[in-house]
Amino acid sequence: MKLLWFHLMPHTRLPEDFAEKHPSVWVDIDPGLLDPAFAHELYNEFMDELEHAAELGFDGICVNEHHQNGYGLMPSPNLIAGALARRTRDAALVVMGNSLALYNPPLRVAEEFAMLDCISGGRLVAGFPVGTPMDTCYAYGQNPSQLRERYREAHDLIVRAWQAPEPFTWNGRYNKLRYVNPWPRPVQRPHPPIWIPGGGSVETWQWCVEADYVYANLSYYGHKLAAETLKGYWQEVAEQGREPNPYRAGFLQFVGVAESRQEAIDLYREPAEYFYGRCLHVHPRWATPPGYATEATLRSRIESQISKVANANSDARRQAARKPSMEEIVERGYVMVGSPDEVAEQLRAVATELNVGHLMLLMQFGNMDRQLTRYNSELFATRVLPQLHDLFDDQWEDRWWPRPMAPEARVTPRAIAG
Repeated sequence: MKLLWFHLMPHTRLPEDFAEKHPSVWVDIDPGLLDPAFAHELYNEFMDELEHAAELGFDGICVNEHHQNGYGLMPSPNLIAGALARRTRDAALVVMGNSLALYNPPLRVAEEFAMLDCISGGRLVAGFPVGTPMDTCYAYGQNPSQLRERYREAHDLIVRAWQAPEPFTWNGRYNKLRYVNPWPRPVQRPHPPIWIPGGGSVETWQWCVEADYVYANLSYYGHKLAAETLKGYWQEVAEQGREPNPYRAGFLQFVGVAESRQEAIDLYREPAEYFYGRCLHVHPRWATPPGYATEATLRSRIESQISKVANANSDARRQAARKPSMEEIVERGYVMVGSPDEVAEQLRAVATELNVGHLMLLMQFGNMDRQLTRYNSELFATRVLPQLHDLFDDQWEDRWWPRPMAPEARVTPRAIAG
């Protein structure tokens, strides 16, 4: 089992009445709510936390891409990953990821991911999300009816560019390039492992199985609601005659560890209620642009988590009901809390039930400060992680994990060497 430390980089000082006075945390959020000087503090604090997670022995550290919002201050995960590549040694760099349809040309992704793989010595996981409607259709102005077609063409171009032995011409619908010849190419051959973040699209399940990619369910609503999504994915795996290797899947879970369950509830109450009450305040007009969801997904009656969140904001009464207490958050499985042994037992049960070999952990969420984040991460690393690492390894091979250069072949940056 692989245990990964995931960071959203949220704004930690949204006002208490944010949901009442501001229409949305995404797209049209008031730019005056984030002082650039405070952003300077946040980015450096968050990067310290990611580096610390790598030092603690987490198998990977994860970053992602979002635009024009206060819930994830990371429009360019590649910038963050570039710094982490120099400041870490062994942890996988899981960039979840670059929204391919937003890059013109998408060859930029091929180049920057190849740079990251070279700088890190082959530690990159390349995440290729379609992107939320807020990021893609509104913040970046993409036509929702063309988004997935642009995405697939961009994917095909990038993968071919990484593998082609010589320059080639690309004549696609959305990209026309006389010379495709990215320098450098990735260390990992034929390319870094590709993971596809998804929320429940039928086509995403089918494509991940066909292409032999990892399907990563990035849910903020815990294992109970994720069970149906992952059940659909594993049914697709079976229908295509592939083996049910748990390393084909990834799953994201919020976790808060303390010496006892009650202490964990007390410690993580404020950041959890902050996250679910403010960071997920999305106006419904941004959530479901016509053409974004495919016909097959609509017919299957699968609703994305973003749409569910936004629809809960449609009127004041429903908005008030949407703000769950810590007790409700824990009961619904959104945040898993307890002593180290309790959390280890719960996570082992969840990973086994969902058949997930890549477990991504949100251990900084909401307005959690650096001291509590450090406490949570260290307690998990020393007393939970050792109880989980052996799961699945005696039965399955992880073919979707980075294959770095040998340690003796890698350069040690002077800053690390001391």
